[in-house]
Amino acid sequence: MVELEHVRDSLDALGLAHSAQALDAHLELAAHEQPTYLSFLNRLLDAENDVRKVRSEETRLKLSRLPQKKNLGEFDFSFQPGLDERLIRELETLSFVHRQENVILLGPPGVGKSHLAIGLATEAIRKGLSVYFVSMDRLIADLRRADSEGRLERRWKVYQRPGLLLVDEIGYTHLDRYAGNLFFQLVCSRYEKGSIILTSNKGFGEWGELMGDIPLATAILDRLLHHAHVINIRGQSYRLKNRNKAGLSLIPHPPSGELLKSDGVVSS
Repeated sequence: MVELEHVRDSLDALGLAHSAQALDAHLELAAHEQPTYLSFLNRLLDAENDVRKVRSEETRLKLSRLPQKKNLGEFDFSFQPGLDERLIRELETLSFVHRQENVILLGPPGVGKSHLAIGLATEAIRKGLSVYFVSMDRLIADLRRADSEGRLERRWKVYQRPGLLLVDEIGYTHLDRYAGNLFFQLVCSRYEKGSIILTSNKGFGEWGELMGDIPLATAILDRLLHHAHVINIRGQSYRLKNRNKAGLSLIPHPPSGELLKSDGVVSS
């Protein structure tokens, strides 16, 4: 027993807390199965590694500030037949992150833009990548506050550091030129260095008005679209699909094509 406690204490000292706690159970199992010493050690360390992976994923999920956890398996592609599921599955491999490409999801409210964006972000977290989520309104408010308090340079790092940055709901609030310039600086700081997923209910032709300055909007789009996958969702509201099935939909949607004229990869 003294020797057993010494082994347990040593495991704790080495930071192998789960192995220390599970040692008795592994020893009991080994007494029945009679594994080799290497097999026993391998099983003990595999269990420790599995626990660490789960904890690491939970930490990345918490730090990401995702409003909810969604996965692409929950998305009903049959409800949006115009959406290219093959492209979404390709994006799910996260090769676009490794190539520092962007993903831009456009469409009217409720069609599933945020669901797809969060689903991709959740998959990135599962595969060990750092992710940060922010709505456009919160992003601009945060950067304004940091600038007024003289700590903008430090605050940039929050948005520059993650392997994948998700900016949600661009287009619900018009920006003044100062706010537009802050967003331009952010886009420039991640250009060909880190991927961005954006969701917007505005077509690119409306971004000049949205950003408060047409040349500024052009410069932003030039960098965003240089290496980007653009997905235009033209279907009905995903949130109201059950009401639609019951014939209760009273909300008109813009004709297809009004939002954007092109889909797919803009440039690579």
